[in-house]
This record gives sequence, structure tokens and C-alpha cells, in this order.
Amino acid sequence: MRKHIFFIWLFSLVFISWQHTEAASPTQEEELVKRRMELYHQMEAVSTIPWYYFAGIDQYERNIRRSHKDIPREKGAISIYFPPEKWAGSLNPDLHDTNPSTIALLGGIGQDGNGDGKADQFNDEDLLFTVANYLQTFGVTKDYIKLGLWNYYHRAKAVEIILGNAKIFQTYGTINLKGTSFPVPLRSNYSYRSTWGDARGWGGRRIHEGTDIFADYGVPVQSPCYGIVEIKGWNKYGGWRIGIRDLNNNYHYLAHLSGFSKGLKVGQIVEPGTLIGGVGSSGYGPPGTSGKFPPHLHYGMYKDNGKNEWSFDPYPLLKSWERADRAKLKRT
Repeated sequence: MRKHIFFIWLFSLVFISWQHTEAASPTQEEELVKRRMELYHQMEAVSTIPWYYFAGIDQYERNIRRSHKDIPREKGAISIYFPPEKWAGSLNPDLHDTNPSTIALLGGIGQDGNGDGKADQFNDEDLLFTVANYLQTFGVTKDYIKLGLWNYYHRAKAVEIILGNAKIFQTYGTINLKGTSFPVPLRSNYSYRSTWGDARGWGGRRIHEGTDIFADYGVPVQSPCYGIVEIKGWNKYGGWRIGIRDLNNNYHYLAHLSGFSKGLKVGQIVEPGTLIGGVGSSGYGPPGTSGKFPPHLHYGMYKDNGKNEWSFDPYPLLKSWERADRAKLKRT
């Protein structure tokens, strides 16, 4: 058991470190954002499908792609990936076929989006045009797009995440959404250490899937990221808790709250610093149970890789968010 937990912990650290090392330079990132927005709007003009749906799919696929070593890295600005047998056709003897005619004849969905006579699954325009062509067979309104997404992914969570991404991008009018926030104000009295993987006994033998941030009762709890409130309510383990899905396919689980911010609801968009509730000691029993442990915020993080969701240690990210907030305070 200890050996298993150690390897999960080690994988979490490698994964988080890899996420940081993969980041492009500020100039490169700006150019990528600009190029992607141009492509999304270009495809909206061609297909009448709103640009933010292409952005939502691309964002989801980008995170999936970076969670699987068996998927080749993207060669352009767009990260959408079609398996060769789906692009070229399951009956096609040449899975690298770029001829639109033979691809269509043999059941593939690959399309020529830039008019060069080739359906190249590594070309940005061809990729987005193929997505547009596929969705158009269902319709171009939200309900039909949702149906098209389900028909392609056959996974409710994938559809939910993509539509959530699209909703966030539509709200802000851009995909350039950066920034984080430590979940409690730095000026409050708090303390924490890495407790992910520790043993827990209440409710059965299990490991602690998060970091405990101890603070005074009622200390404000805020969103660390841009995201969608996915869950709000009572859980016998976590008490009053909130689940937020961010733009990187991460699920943020904030538990043992004393209560929720007024008006906060499932499906609401939050951003770094949005007040969501207060530190409490709720949980370990039926709704309303409180006081079985000192007040603290349980902070858990889970990664969706397109097939399932798994817990990883949030401590390194919490430390980086804390440092970033301290740097902001020094500049003000």
C-alpha cells in the first residue's frame, strides 16, 4: 500500500513539473493565442458554428493530448486529434491517406479545409473544417452541437467539459485566460503542509486525497482559477463542499466549508478570487454535522484524461499560487 501511494505521489510531482516545463514563452504564447483565435473565427465564418465551440473542443483535446504519451504531439496551433482509422477510414489500407475522395469512400471523416487538395490531419485548417463538417451533420445550435459531441465522444463528462470551456470562452470573449489565486486570503491566519496520501479512517480505510489548509472558522474561501461550478452541496465526508472544473480538465474539490457565498450556483462561472464560501468543520456525518475536527479547508485536485479521473497532490500548485499572490501584494 505504501509503495503504491509513493508511486502515485511521485507521478503527481512529475506530472505537475511536466506541465510547467511545457509552458511556452510569453511571446510564443501570445502568438499561439492570436493564431488560434484567428482560426476559430475563420471557421465560424465558414460554418456559422460559434467560435467558442471550436475553442472548447480544442482546449479539451489539448489537455487530453498532454495526458497520453501514445498520442503524437500537435504540429500546429490546433490540438484536436483524430485517430488515423477515424480520419482516413477504418477500411482504408493507408491510414496516412490525405486524398479526400478515397477517405470519404472508405468511411473516413477527414476533410480538406484550406483548398490544397489534401486532407491532412496535422493541418490546423483541415482539422477545424473536419470538426465543423462533422457537427453540421447534426446542426449548429447548442442542443445539436451537444448531440454531435456525444455521438463522437460517447462520454458525458467529455461533453460537459467541452461545453463548460465554451461557456467560459464565450463569457470573456477570449481564450487568453490566465491567473490563479490562493484559496484563502494571504492576510488571514492559516497553515498547511503536504498531507496527500496520508491514511484516513472515518468511513473506511482510504488515503487523504488533498491538502488541508487550517484557518480560523469563517475565513473566506475563494476560487483559485477560471472555471465552472460543477458540484455544490453536502457530502458525508467533505460536508459542505464545492467542485470547480477549470480549463485544464482539472477538478478542484473544496470541502468542510462553513457555508456558501450567497447566490453561488451549479453552472456558474468563477474566476481567480471569486468568493465561494468560508472555512468550516462540516462533514463526517449527515447534513449539518460539524465540529468533529478543527476548522480547515480540504483542497483536492483531480485530473480528467478523457477516460477516467484521478487524484494528484495539489501541494506544489498551492505553493506556486501562494508565491504568485505574495508577489502581487508586493507590487501593490
